[in-house]
Formats: sequence, C-alpha cells, structure tokens
Amino acid sequence: MPKNRLRLVGALATALVAAGLTTGTPAQAHDRPATLAELAQRHGRYFGSATDNPELTDTAYTALLGSEFDMITPGNGMKWYATEPQQGVFDWTNGDEIVNLAHKNHQRVRAHTLVWHSQLPGWLTGREWTADELRAVLKKHIQTEVRHYRGKVYSWDVVNEAFNEDGTYRETLWYKMLGPGYIADALRWAHQADPHAKLYLNDYNIEAVGPKSDAYYQLAKDLQAQHVPLDGIGLQAHLALQYGYPTTLEDNLRRFSRLGLDTALTEVDIRMILPATEEKQAQQADWYRDLTKACLAVRRCVGITVWDYTDKYSWIPAFFPGQGAALPWDEQLRPKPAYFAIRDALK
Repeated sequence: MPKNRLRLVGALATALVAAGLTTGTPAQAHDRPATLAELAQRHGRYFGSATDNPELTDTAYTALLGSEFDMITPGNGMKWYATEPQQGVFDWTNGDEIVNLAHKNHQRVRAHTLVWHSQLPGWLTGREWTADELRAVLKKHIQTEVRHYRGKVYSWDVVNEAFNEDGTYRETLWYKMLGPGYIADALRWAHQADPHAKLYLNDYNIEAVGPKSDAYYQLAKDLQAQHVPLDGIGLQAHLALQYGYPTTLEDNLRRFSRLGLDTALTEVDIRMILPATEEKQAQQADWYRDLTKACLAVRRCVGITVWDYTDKYSWIPAFFPGQGAALPWDEQLRPKPAYFAIRDALK
C-alpha cells in the first residue's frame, strides 16, 4: 500500500478511536457501558459537570468531559470579572469557548452566574454608586449577557448565594444599595432578554431543611405571588464528610417541587479530610449514591452536576487546605468508588 494511503488509513483509525468508535463489528461498539448521562436520561434527568477554560487543553480530560455528561456548567467563564472586565466592555471569549465545546459534543449548558457578590471586577467594587446608577449597571450587565447567549443555554443561575446561614439576606453590594428587590428585578430582566431560558436561584448549605433553605422557600413563594419569573432552585451540594449528610434533602426537594419549581443539584462535590482512606471513600460513595437517589425520587429534580468531575481540577484543596478527594474521578482520571455508586443509583 502506498505510504500516503497507509497514513490516511492510520489517521482514519486514530480518528475513529478518538471518537469512541471502533473499526470492529457493530456489536463491539455497542458493548461499551452506558455513560452517566445515558443512565440519567432513562429517568428523564441529566448528569453534568462543571469545567473551566484552563483545563480544556488537556485532551484526556476533554475526551471524558465530552462523552460522559450531557450538561456543562462554565465554572468561571461567565462570571462578571470575565464577561465585563471594564465597564461597558464585554468579553465573551471564555464563555463562548465552553458553549461551543458543549454544542459540538451535543451537550446543553447551565449558565453560571449573573448576580453574585464575589469575583466582581475592580471598576464595580472600587467606587461609590448611587442606587439608580448601580441598578442601571446591573440591568445592562444581565441583559447584555443573557442576550448574547440567548438560545444557546438551557438555564441561568440568575442570583447566586443571596442568603446567610441564618436565613437573613447577605449584605452584598446589591442588597445594601438596592434592597431585597434586586432579586426580583434580576429575574425579570433575565426573562426579558431570553424568555426560553430556565431561571434559577442558587446557593450552598440549602440541601437540608433549615433556616437558609427556609429563606429560599419563603422567597420563592413571595416571588410567585408577585408573578416574578422563577423556574427553579439550585442546591449546590458542596458537602463534607466531617459535617454529616443532609438527611432531609429529599423532603426539601419535594417541598420546592410542590411550589411548581424545578430543583437541581448544581455544584456537587463531597470533600474529606485527607488522606483519603478506603473507609472515607466508601462513605463518600454512599453519599453520592444517596444524593443521586434523592434526586431521582422527586420528579421535578431535573438533574445533577458535579463541580468538575476529577480531583485533578477540583477547587477544594486551594480553598480548604488539608481537604480534597471530593469528586468521582481521581487525579489520574480513574473512576473511584463514588463513580460506581452513582452508576448503581442511576440503574
């Protein structure tokens, strides 16, 4: 066979393998185990992962990201510091890269996040604003970003982390200047800019029934009474073995569904104090299984997203020194007991 023909055949074989296809019989191609996304789809749910732009150069990582999941969340690429680094100057580079990658892989996107107190650019936090000025800045940012991604994303985390642990409003820039009404305004503005995107409020430590989740429950009822567009509540589910499992999770999901709202587990990871012993990994696996089953038990829990899928790119070690091993795949992209527990729950 001529050399260039050999090269062509070799390149084709390589491409087929990279695409997850084989040159063997059709039966062999169908022998591969179902992905988490495929297992979740059988229940009418999605199974997703967050990702971030720096790791997209890791081809082994992106291969799994593109095949195992059907919903993608940009970890940082759509936050305010990335999308409006200077007032009125918008930069879609990072967000677009992740949206384009997701669409290429036939995945949907949970867009994150429009209004938050953290990761704001200096031009926004470094000066005094009047209420009218800040309201105009917020409206412009929300509507410009939502319009840019109109028709390209499944949902938005419109407001992120609005409450303290005791259920009082977090004293953010937005709350201090605009009062609690900024949440209803943000939802209305987002809905105007893309009427088809699902709109969520998102927070951590609201998995169990308690003061913080009660605050969201009451807020949701108040917003509904005012006919404010709200589709769902995102429970981040950043859990830690040392603090115990949120045993009222299923009850909590159920009460939001009774309001006619979707719920989603949006940023799941389950960290532990290192080292990661077999015992701790077994406990972690049980938690992942239980959390997955809780979502499956409540019809309006629409899906689960892990906050990146591998310990290699977890945010935990940098923010919680001495803790980690929080995700279903290890740093070598090998599945851990947690991964098999999720599969077990989805079967």
